[in-house]
Amino acid sequence: MLLAVLTSGLATMATAYAATPPEIRVDYAYYSPESLVIKRYGWLEDEFKPDHAQIKWVLSLGSNRALEYLNSGAIDIGSTAGLAAVLGKANGNPIRAVYIFSRPEWTALVVRKDSPIKTLADLKGKKIAATKGTDPFLFTLRALHTVGLTRDDVELVNLQHPDGRTALANGQV
Repeated sequence: MLLAVLTSGLATMATAYAATPPEIRVDYAYYSPESLVIKRYGWLEDEFKPDHAQIKWVLSLGSNRALEYLNSGAIDIGSTAGLAAVLGKANGNPIRAVYIFSRPEWTALVVRKDSPIKTLADLKGKKIAATKGTDPFLFTLRALHTVGLTRDDVELVNLQHPDGRTALANGQV
């Protein structure tokens, strides 16, 4: 279904050009499983092969980066978390949603295998990596709220998703 919608969105973009552009720049991201599957199997390349359009894939490390790429013209189609898209639109970014996936909730709070943290309440006073303005950031705030904690009870470290993973592996968060 995502392929059909993404293809439809790209076809709409192609119509705006009056012809299929020679290159279509699309982001992919580790936080977007659909983009990884579509990229891996070459479905967009197959779809636009008859039009001789090249698909250029650009890695986004977070929703904020996808929005920056869209605004700078580095990509034509990007994927973001819902919160990032809403905040971007509210801040005047000239973006248009062509597809929204409901209930994506791929977010989780994780700790190292050897961590003494066993419950959300154990996060009090700890450092947590979360990219500001993204769904994982909001998820973290919501999770803390469920046990009576606020963002003032923890130190939120603004890191892109891969950098947060590295910081976790190194025991920095």
